Amino acid sequence: MKKPTKPKFKRQEFFRYKKLGEKYRKPKGKTSKRRRYEGRKPAMAAIGYGSPKTMRGLHPSGYQDVLVRNMADLEKLDPSTQAGRITSTIGKRKKELMLEKAKELGIKILNKGL
Repeated sequence: MKKPTKPKFKRQEFFRYKKLGEKYRKPKGKTSKRRRYEGRKPAMAAIGYGSPKTMRGLHPSGYQDVLVRNMADLEKLDPSTQAGRITSTIGKRKKELMLEKAKELGIKILNKGL
């Protein structure tokens, strides 16, 4: 199951001043049209846009993201609900062995990179 999509919330006048960036901040101005939910204004972040409790903290693929440091960690994973992410400290040779082992066990690896 995939996460439901939601709009990209942007800061009130991000297009006017470059220094603001696109990171969201709640409008707090007294006469702000966006704060007052007037028509034709972009969506404002609200509690109703939250993900369902069962989907929170999951990878967009729907699996639980688990960091894998060695073969033992890989064997502990549950293929139906968990997917592995191999750490960056693992070398190319060991990573290839881990990918083969994951294929045998039917485990999804999120950062194959080959």
